[in-house]
Amino acid sequence: MKARVEVVAIDCLMVRLFDVIAEPNMPWMLAASQRLRASFAGHLIDLVPSYTTLMVHYDLRALSPSQARELIDTALTDLQPDAQAGGQCHVLPVWYDLSVGPELSLLARRSGLSVAEVIARHSGREYQVFALGFAPGFAFMGLVDEVLAAPRLNTPRKRVAMGSVGIAERQTAAYPVVSPGGWNLIGRTPSKLFDRERDGYSLMQPGDRVRFEAVEPAEFIRLGGDDRSLEVSP
Repeated sequence: MKARVEVVAIDCLMVRLFDVIAEPNMPWMLAASQRLRASFAGHLIDLVPSYTTLMVHYDLRALSPSQARELIDTALTDLQPDAQAGGQCHVLPVWYDLSVGPELSLLARRSGLSVAEVIARHSGREYQVFALGFAPGFAFMGLVDEVLAAPRLNTPRKRVAMGSVGIAERQTAAYPVVSPGGWNLIGRTPSKLFDRERDGYSLMQPGDRVRFEAVEPAEFIRLGGDDRSLEVSP
């Protein structure tokens, strides 16, 4: 594997391992992340993984740009994914309903499926967590069934309820906090995705796997879900 190193800032380099998003990339990304953390050790300020890249923010007072590149080259030499490595598997209960998932009917029309089939397709596979971003605890997951892929809304909503589950292109995610957003909403989870008291804050981390499990409204409420409506129109 030939990684490309790109300059992001005077003290920040981007390591590009792949050019396309794919689930088989993740073991390589995790292995590279571990190697880079070990290589930079105390000189690493932050390491931000994404679908195909790793952003390395290092201490410029301790390392020159050329030294940082040398550490990257050393870390990635003979890189191999760890067959035993793997993140946690999370099961997120979801109440799929038009009252909290207003795009369910839209996705059904686009795909030619019934609403029940859309729910079955979305909850019927396991998803890889590729990256965290946008909001604290917001995990970008994929890949959804191609028939469910849908572009983001033309006009993002000003407020999306905490726990809202959505689809954008072939990605899926759940909103950890109330925030703006333009994803197609299909349901809501009662799971606490972001917690300041949790180590690492986020329930999920890159490399984890997620399965959505359809639940009835009574179970959603029992688990702490909030069925109150929030602004759901763009």
